[in-house]
Amino acid sequence: MSFPKMLALSGVALLVMVANVLASILYMVLYGHVIDPGHDAQYYNDHIQVAGPYCSIVAGIPIMFLAGYWVAGWWQRTLGVRGAWLVWLIYGLIDLAILLIVGMTWWIGAVFVVSFATKFAAVNAGASIRLKPPKSV
Repeated sequence: MSFPKMLALSGVALLVMVANVLASILYMVLYGHVIDPGHDAQYYNDHIQVAGPYCSIVAGIPIMFLAGYWVAGWWQRTLGVRGAWLVWLIYGLIDLAILLIVGMTWWIGAVFVVSFATKFAAVNAGASIRLKPPKSV
């Protein structure tokens, strides 16, 4: 795989990460203005510490599916799936590095495993659907 393609796959992984963070921000805006308004900022900061990892799982599934679908179209069958897996792997390494820097607890580690299992299933499904051969008529 060429360096420009690896760079592009890394860029897609970063876009997935940004989209996941934006989904958490959108959730907090809705939570603070619609679901449970009227609290001080610390209340919402405490809430996102608990809700953020779940937002990553829920929002990450369709985001990673779309990333796998998009990236798989760059190649033929085998390389398309591998490219999608590389997006997932790069995303996972970046997220794991961040978690290790801020301090990973047992609970966060467990959520990390669930999050990345669901993201792998999603990216694999997106790539597989994109590369599925057309049915003969």
